[in-house]
Amino acid sequence: MSSLMGLGTRAMFANMATLQSIGNNIANANTKGYSRQETQLETAGGQFTGAGFFGQGVNITTISRSYDRFLTTQSAAAQSVASYDATRASQLKQLENVFTLGEKGLGQAASQLLNAFVDVANNPGDTSARQVVLTRAQELSARFKAAGEQLDSLQGGVSLDMKTSVKTVNSLAQQVAGLNKQISALNGTAHSPNDLLDQRDQLVAQISSYINVTTIPASDGSVGLFVGGGMSLVLGANANTLKAATDPYDPAKLQLALQEGGVDRLVPGDAISGGSIAGLMKFQNEDLTDARNLLGQMAVAISGALNQQQALGLDLGTPASMGSALFAVGAPKTLPANSNAGNASIGVTISDFTHAQASDYEVRYDGSNYSIVRLSDDKPVTGSPFSGADLAAGIDVEGLTIQLNAGTPAAGDRFLLQTVTNAAQDMRTVLTDPKGLAAASPVSASFGVTNTGTATVASLGAVDPSIDRTLTANFSFTSDNGDYNWETVDASGTVTASGTGTWTPGSPISLNGFELKLNGVPKNNDTISVKPTIATSANNGNALALANLDKVAFVGAETLADGTLVPGKSITDAYASAVSNIGVRVQSANSASNISSSFAAAAESARVNKAGVNLDEEAARLIQFQQAYQASAKVLQVAQTLFDTLLQAAGQ
Repeated sequence: MSSLMGLGTRAMFANMATLQSIGNNIANANTKGYSRQETQLETAGGQFTGAGFFGQGVNITTISRSYDRFLTTQSAAAQSVASYDATRASQLKQLENVFTLGEKGLGQAASQLLNAFVDVANNPGDTSARQVVLTRAQELSARFKAAGEQLDSLQGGVSLDMKTSVKTVNSLAQQVAGLNKQISALNGTAHSPNDLLDQRDQLVAQISSYINVTTIPASDGSVGLFVGGGMSLVLGANANTLKAATDPYDPAKLQLALQEGGVDRLVPGDAISGGSIAGLMKFQNEDLTDARNLLGQMAVAISGALNQQQALGLDLGTPASMGSALFAVGAPKTLPANSNAGNASIGVTISDFTHAQASDYEVRYDGSNYSIVRLSDDKPVTGSPFSGADLAAGIDVEGLTIQLNAGTPAAGDRFLLQTVTNAAQDMRTVLTDPKGLAAASPVSASFGVTNTGTATVASLGAVDPSIDRTLTANFSFTSDNGDYNWETVDASGTVTASGTGTWTPGSPISLNGFELKLNGVPKNNDTISVKPTIATSANNGNALALANLDKVAFVGAETLADGTLVPGKSITDAYASAVSNIGVRVQSANSASNISSSFAAAAESARVNKAGVNLDEEAARLIQFQQAYQASAKVLQVAQTLFDTLLQAAGQ
């Protein structure tokens, strides 16, 4: 009789425990990260008798959770990638707003400035037309400056987001370490602390959304979290601290570091492939840097082209003088690494604005030689490495002059050269007087009245700002094939130099710092005289040259190692290319974000299908075990009735 009562009691306890698990599942059906729990039952074994083995009921072994390590890890990893892509896409969308098209774009402002020179060319002495040019120049420099400030604002937002994210990760890591401690303490009970394990998995998933982590379980039930290819964030009950550390070169940027044993170790950027922090770092280190350099390259090029052409003309001053600069831009910077042991100082200047590249450069000293690497594609510049003597004398590469100014480097020293990074944000218009616009060519041409050829002036202008404006050049053609004699005379009529030459169609005649291009064909005995310009208010030679800069490719030319010249772009083409560059990145990032978010949703769905609570299933199981419980109670009731009957029989 006692065996029957034991059977009923055990069955009631087992079914009650199962009903409790089911109830807990139903209660937590919408709890994020909760894994469905199930009461595990086993037979209590049989008792041997002469009539065979009689069963002794059921035992509760443990409460298990529906968990698949692979699906859980895969879901966290997929969410990490999705968070990375979404963060980068969001930042790029903001960056795209800097490179706008239409009337508010930099390309439109540059076109309006160059078009304004047409009105000056039509009436070189018109002060109002000249004032329009200065207004357009101020608007262009203001737009470059505003765009640079927008990029600075984006950098500030990235830095703030990184600090906030790092603080959150550290808090989550401390919680994981605390749960590791609790789980390890319960490890010897032979039962899993399911709720604690769920909480830890949820925290790990949250950390993964900020930075991808590798999880390694330990024998004591704890789990280790590692970042950057092996740097421990959590190990057992201890959590190290992530830090938003200052960039080794640029204090405006932040990099990720892990503090271990009181020492800050930088986490390699390429070792972080997922999470919003990685997305922020990718945007900061690549997208934002490239955008800043594209903007700076255009600022350097257009200011250099206009200033150069301005210096080749005459203004309306009394007396007239060669034009002064129209724009000024931010100068290149050299940033030594904070780990440098030497005291070397390296300078960099832009020697050829047409060859300035949209890139930073890194100078690395190995103890003997210097290597110079273009960081936009991580390739050494032509001629690298260079000796110390080369650098001391000055190296001309890619439109730059790089020189060791002072001090002595130590092996391993590095320097970051920001050649165009700060050009746009510091761009400004420095010419304020309309009379200062150099619209006139410093020389003017006149043709002999007895000329029989068809030659006329196609263009005439200075090609050297140091042109001698006191000399007159006279040309006398000695054949119908373009042969000529020439001489230069000073104001007193004294011949200072003479010689011969041959003109060919399409080629200019260059002499004394000017360049003369002809339309038509000169004949024998034709004469041309190139004299200093007297009436600057009536001459438009240099204004025409300034207006024609919209057709000149002066942005980003490149000379390859074999000497091949890769032509640059016009300013409008360069801006269109920059807009396209950013647009392609935005589209690519959006596409990647859509794909990774879909994959993350599928991975989470697979995890939930395994570990989540199905209310319909739980409701069915609730009825099932309710009936089982009632049946168990019936067993006890029957046993009680039999026992009472037995007692009554024995009493009689």
